[in-house]
Amino acid sequence: MAGALALLGLTACTQAETAIPAAGPAEAQTAEDLVAQGQYMVAMGGCNDCHTAMTPTGPDMSHALQGAALGFAPLVEMPWAPNAPPIAGLPEGWTGDDMITFLTGGGRPSGVPVLPPMPQYRASAADAAAMTAYIASLPKAE
Repeated sequence: MAGALALLGLTACTQAETAIPAAGPAEAQTAEDLVAQGQYMVAMGGCNDCHTAMTPTGPDMSHALQGAALGFAPLVEMPWAPNAPPIAGLPEGWTGDDMITFLTGGGRPSGVPVLPPMPQYRASAADAAAMTAYIASLPKAE
């Protein structure tokens, strides 16, 4: 029962939209600021919980968003992705616009739906652009 509640809590957290006000004209963001905002949004969105390998003390941030096997599974049979794919440097074949579309509620460029536990995000365009800037700034998995 505790596992089901933890999964429900994780899903609820990742589906919640967290908005940071976009900078106004007088506060134009630098690329560095956009990446920093994106890093914050990725952390708040829980992306590292699945897409970064875990160590006994937490996510291995030296390999941030480079993909990982999930440390949990559903309690009942259902379609399920046991591994979170690498997204650092953007997923293979994706553009920045593809990632922004995905994070604002659109699907994958291929049209193939994602499997649980990946939720459908509904980030604002500004938050999705910041998250994409951060994700694109990371080195791809070797």
